[in-house]
Amino acid sequence: MSSSIIQPNKYIEGLKGPLFVAGPCSAETEEQVMATARAISQIKSVKVYRAGVWKPRTRPNAFEGNGEQALKWLQQVKPATGLLTAVEVANAEHLELCLKYNVDIVWIGARTTVNPFSVQEIADGLKGVDIPVFIKNPINPDLKLWIGAIERISKAGIHKIAAIHRGFQAYENSVYRYSPMWDIPIELMAAIPDLPVICDPSHITGKRSMVAETAQKAMNLGMHGLMIESHLSPDDAWSDAAQQITPQTLAELLKNIKIRTQSTDDLAVNDELKHLRTIIDSIDEELLGVIAKRMKAIEKIGNYKRQHNVAIFQPDRLAEILKTRKQFGDNLQLDSDFIEKLLLELHSESIRYQTEIVYKPTLE
Repeated sequence: MSSSIIQPNKYIEGLKGPLFVAGPCSAETEEQVMATARAISQIKSVKVYRAGVWKPRTRPNAFEGNGEQALKWLQQVKPATGLLTAVEVANAEHLELCLKYNVDIVWIGARTTVNPFSVQEIADGLKGVDIPVFIKNPINPDLKLWIGAIERISKAGIHKIAAIHRGFQAYENSVYRYSPMWDIPIELMAAIPDLPVICDPSHITGKRSMVAETAQKAMNLGMHGLMIESHLSPDDAWSDAAQQITPQTLAELLKNIKIRTQSTDDLAVNDELKHLRTIIDSIDEELLGVIAKRMKAIEKIGNYKRQHNVAIFQPDRLAEILKTRKQFGDNLQLDSDFIEKLLLELHSESIRYQTEIVYKPTLE
C-alpha cells in the first residue's frame, strides 16, 4: 500500500515543507468562517483550512454543527483566500455533501475510525472519487484498527492518504486531554514508511497553553505536519474553547517551530551519527546477552518450582522486584515509569516461558 501513496506536496500547491492545517473547531456562522479564513490565509505556511461541520458530541444537547449550511460557507473560502478546505465526515451522506460543495479534503474522525462498518461505508462512497482522505487514530489505543481503516480507504482507490495523530482515550489522570502515546504513531510510521502522519496537538492537549510544546514534540519525532484549531475569539467558541488558539498565536507558533528532517547531506553529521549508532549497536548486543542469561536463570527457577510443586506466579516476589529495581533505577536517574514497564514486560515473558516451556506437559 505504501508505494501507492501520493505525498501532499504533489496535490497541495506551494507546499514545500510540513503540511499545516488550521481553522476553528466548528463552523459557527458565515461571518466567523470567512473572517477566520482571511486571518489564517495571512500565515503563508498554512495551506489548508479546517472546520467542523458535523460535530459528534458526547451529550446530545451540545452544539452539533451547522451541517449542509456550513458547507455553503466553506465553499467561499478557497476563491476568497486560496486556502483548501477540510471537513470531517462520519458517513456516506456526509461525504456526498462534501463532494457536492467541493470540499478539497475530508478526514475521518476518531469516533468513526473505531468502527470498521462506518469506515467501510465511507470507503464505498469514495470509489471512483479522487479526493485526499486523512484518517485520525481510533479513540482507543489500537494500532491494528488504525491501519485497518487506512487499508480500507486505500482499497477504495484513494492514493492521497495521510494519518492524523490526535491522542488516545486513557483512564488514568493525565495533563493531556487525550494521551499522546507517541509509541503508537511511531509504530505506524515504521509500518507504513511512505504514509504522512500529521499531529493534532489541540485534541491531544485539550488546553491552548500546551499546544506549542506538543506540536514541537511531534516535529522532533519526524511527523509530517500539524492540524491546529484556531478561532478569532477562542473563549467564545461554541465547541472545544479551551484548546483553540488565535490566528496571531498560531502565526507565532509556526514561526518559532523547529522542523526536523529525516536525513541530512552533511557528511560530518552523518559520520558522527554512524559512530554513535555503532556504540548503541554494541550496547544492544550486550543487553540482549544479559536478557538471554536472565532467561536461563528463569528456566532453572521454573524447573525447581515444578519439582517442588510451587506455583509459577509469586505476587510477593513481583512486588519485591518492582520496589528494589525501581529504587536502583532511580539511583541511575532512569525514568521510574519506564523501569516499571520494562520490569513488567520481563516478568510477563518469564511467566510465559515457564508456562509454555518449563511446565509444558509431556505425553507419556
